[in-house]
Amino acid sequence: MNRHPELLIPASSLEVLRTAVTFGADAVYIGGEAYGLRAKAKNFSMEEMAEGIRFAHGHGVRVYVTANILAHNRDLEGAEAYFEELKKIGPDALIIADPGMFLTAREVCPDVDIHVSTQANNVNYKTFQFWQEQGAKRVVTGRELTLEEIREIREHIPDSLEIETFVHGAMCISYSGRCLLSNYFTGRDANQGACTHPCRWKYSVVEETRPGEYMPVYENERGTYIFNSKDLCMIEHIPDLVAAGIDSLKVEGRMKTALYVATVARTYRKALDDYAEDPARYQEHMPWYQEQITGCTYRRFTTGFFYGKPDGDAQIYDQNTYGKDYTYLGIVGETDGSGRCSIEQRNKFSVGETIEIMKPDGADVEVTVERIQDAQDGGYQESAPHSRQALWVKLSQAPEPMDLLRRKE
Repeated sequence: MNRHPELLIPASSLEVLRTAVTFGADAVYIGGEAYGLRAKAKNFSMEEMAEGIRFAHGHGVRVYVTANILAHNRDLEGAEAYFEELKKIGPDALIIADPGMFLTAREVCPDVDIHVSTQANNVNYKTFQFWQEQGAKRVVTGRELTLEEIREIREHIPDSLEIETFVHGAMCISYSGRCLLSNYFTGRDANQGACTHPCRWKYSVVEETRPGEYMPVYENERGTYIFNSKDLCMIEHIPDLVAAGIDSLKVEGRMKTALYVATVARTYRKALDDYAEDPARYQEHMPWYQEQITGCTYRRFTTGFFYGKPDGDAQIYDQNTYGKDYTYLGIVGETDGSGRCSIEQRNKFSVGETIEIMKPDGADVEVTVERIQDAQDGGYQESAPHSRQALWVKLSQAPEPMDLLRRKE
């Protein structure tokens, strides 16, 4: 069975959701103000979720809502009411890890699909079969699986059960992100949505009788234990992902900016479409994909576990700082007949600077900032130093609504 996988993109806010939809997502996943695993993300109120769902559905894009905490007894008390509210606004699916939450959602929202989160540690075909018997529409693979293992799972499950797999973004420590370090070090529970990302920190092991002697962290035959990992990136391996029978290619990053989301969504969208139309075109455009995907604000890359257990060089490196090739300036709102556009500014820029208009179709247009005007009082200014200031900006070439403005550094 030939599949054209869904491109599933994260969104932390309405702005980012609109960006994901505009720049090529087939589906977006979002978190509400409760029961999700990204408590530090902006997340959506119920009203914002409803607005986001209306916008996405108006563009033929699906919306999935995360409710994937590992619930304690106290969490169950409000779950039924929460799912009742979600049922009214019509998400396309709920992403759930905990069996208790699954049971509650199944009772309250029998007509809403349930996708089983990677937090449930889904690493064998019997687990997939189990979740299908419970009524799941889709199961998200654990990050520890190879492509060969995913292919084997596909062979043992019906075509009606969908496979979703992370293909880009952060690699969590421990089994599929069920991290205990965050709680231990900072009191913030990763399994309750408050992860402080201790896997990004630098670690050494010190034996108590030999203070000052720092020893590296090793793997053993039971698995790879990732500290300070590189980010997953499978843009160069679309054919293998398709051949494995994966239905949905998922990008990690519900705390990322609109620039990150626009860049990743646009690049994977073009790669998927190119490959579906002509595999030779996909290979021909590989330098463009690579240039785009490395030009955003994130780390060096790895293929993770897809081709077998990675060694230390594939997963760990000395510096955990991010590269930065572009600075995000804002999303174009309205335009008028004089060539002006409205934006809510995100980083400083000035009159006379050369910036880029990043378009959803893959084009990047260099323009000059000719005029900056405060949207409130109409006053002209030489620069825009205040974050989130509402502006009217005149560029040397007029952009279109939902274009993204960025500056190459």
